[in-house]
Amino acid sequence: MVSSSHEALHRIFQEDPGLFARAVKGLGVLFDTPVSASPLPTDLTENRPVERRVDTLLRMDAADGLSFVLAVESQSRRDPDKPASWAYYLSHLYTKYRIPPVLLVVCPDRSTAAWAARQVDIGPPQWPSLTLRPLVLGPDDLPVIDSAEEAARDIPLTVLSAALHRRDRDAAAILKALATALKGLLADDESAAGILIELTEQGLGKTPAADLWRHLMAADLSFFQSQTAQSLRAEGRAEGRAEGRAEDILLLLDRRGIEVSEEDRERIVGCADLDTLSTWFTRAITAASTAEVFMSADGGSGD
Repeated sequence: MVSSSHEALHRIFQEDPGLFARAVKGLGVLFDTPVSASPLPTDLTENRPVERRVDTLLRMDAADGLSFVLAVESQSRRDPDKPASWAYYLSHLYTKYRIPPVLLVVCPDRSTAAWAARQVDIGPPQWPSLTLRPLVLGPDDLPVIDSAEEAARDIPLTVLSAALHRRDRDAAAILKALATALKGLLADDESAAGILIELTEQGLGKTPAADLWRHLMAADLSFFQSQTAQSLRAEGRAEGRAEGRAEDILLLLDRRGIEVSEEDRERIVGCADLDTLSTWFTRAITAASTAEVFMSADGGSGD
């Protein structure tokens, strides 16, 4: 299930593409800061009724002339199906764009990070035809940024640090430093500050650190009284309703014994259109398969 926390762990790279190069320094992998970054379509769907969507996809162009496609995946738990999906993503991206693809997996807990960082050889042991080697950022791979001065130098990196350390005892110190750093940004650029504040709350998930963050924002920044905050909260409520409706569809199909493939599950949880979700829910009451849930009025796969 896609969560607000899930969204924050990859969307932060959309807000600041250069964050990728800074964040992975601790992994011992050096990338030049890109001179430009162009958002690419995240829909990796083939010309058949199978949808595969990467969380965030960016074309990165560096000053040295190197270009690559960066796919960012937010992963909160182990999923045995993911290595195959990731290998598909990389192969598809290389075929489509003809420039090197890089997969970055961002994990908010250490166990998942250790699992995701494993090298996966695809093929027989005598001669693996394909080797999957994702870059992985977990709590142990990003520094604790607990001073306001350091946080102000790189606020997006501090947001990511807070999200990855949200269950650690250092979380409070990171959030206090981040709140202080955001005061200056809020005065200069309310829109940018609002996005980073909201991403921080989303990235903290349902943890005590999230409660502390809301308290800091209300007390120190008066953020929740601003027009930006009201707009963002409205968007969040819409996203929450879509997530809830998607959960209802999956629960209904499960209770009725209808098999749901990983691709169909991703399609349902990835849909943000409430009207489409409502249509799917109505169909799920009587449908004999997920194909019937997705069936369009003319008999094809639609919505």
